[in-house]
Amino acid sequence: MSQVIRQHAETQFAHELDELSKTDTRQRPPNWALSPWAVTTYLMGGRLDNGFEVTPKYIGNRRLVEIAVATLATDRALLLYGVPGTAKSWVSEHLAAAVSGDSTLLIQGTAGSSEEQLRYGWNYAMLLAKGPSREALTPSPLMRAMERGKTARVEELTRIPSDVQDTLITILSEKTLPIPELNGEVQATRGFNVIATANNRDKGVNELSSALKRRFNTVILPLPASEDEEIAIVQKRVTELGRALELPAEPPALKEVRRVVRIFRELRNGLTDDGKTKLKSPTSTLSTAEAISVINSGMALAGHFGDGELKAADLASGLLGAVVKDPVQDAIVWREYLETVVKERDDWRDLYRACRELG
Repeated sequence: MSQVIRQHAETQFAHELDELSKTDTRQRPPNWALSPWAVTTYLMGGRLDNGFEVTPKYIGNRRLVEIAVATLATDRALLLYGVPGTAKSWVSEHLAAAVSGDSTLLIQGTAGSSEEQLRYGWNYAMLLAKGPSREALTPSPLMRAMERGKTARVEELTRIPSDVQDTLITILSEKTLPIPELNGEVQATRGFNVIATANNRDKGVNELSSALKRRFNTVILPLPASEDEEIAIVQKRVTELGRALELPAEPPALKEVRRVVRIFRELRNGLTDDGKTKLKSPTSTLSTAEAISVINSGMALAGHFGDGELKAADLASGLLGAVVKDPVQDAIVWREYLETVVKERDDWRDLYRACRELG
């Protein structure tokens, strides 16, 4: 068994990608590992003609995935946009894995991202020894994707300073990367494209210029439409992560998953599930990804310090940590929710007591 904590998508799901490739007879764009239909099937899941079952990687609107895949088959880049925790990075990784067979050509955007990280850098020892040359140049993941006709990923684009963001304009419009030090350029090979992600909580941090926005086709990934859909997502990811981390706990009961998801949805929407009670919403996002984290933390507690069965006491600390980001404002919201909603539900008394014990 691999000792890697988290395998890349193309490694973890290599068997599915191989089966899709063998049965995929549809037209493939230049340098694509699969056809657009097969890429969508890989993301959304389905049964192949030979009876092989492809597991869904994204549970949501199929049309959104089709639009994203179709965008990558054109000369426009793709921007996945939405609130934190809506699987933007997850979808980005799996799209790159299915289209190019390589999801590792990644640039992680931060406030400290430099132009060199998007373009290229230099091996200074070789630069001093031989002067500016192609051998002394250190290509960025974006430059390698251009040369190889692959899909590059740029995570958290709006976290990158605006002047660095605009480095992408020439690359996305002209499909070239100038190298003035060598009086040359790198031209993109057919199949090259870019998938960027950004979340709307970062709006106003480093907003995209209108020139850069025009180079992207934007697909907004929404929060799960229904409680059942969100529960399905949480159960699937919790099971996968539990196996990968080898947590010594039983898979969580549907009851506990449903409780966490309902709490998150009610606080997120500012309204109880029955529509009768208005609630204050906390400052935290309370995304699906955070719900998965709460349950995984509870499983670790249950497995290592309990009897292996996930209980309310194992969830309480994770819930508190997820909801209360602001120690003043969010603490008030959480206490009111406990007293007006959780306490009044007969089958939630164990959760109420566990949360109250934490203070």
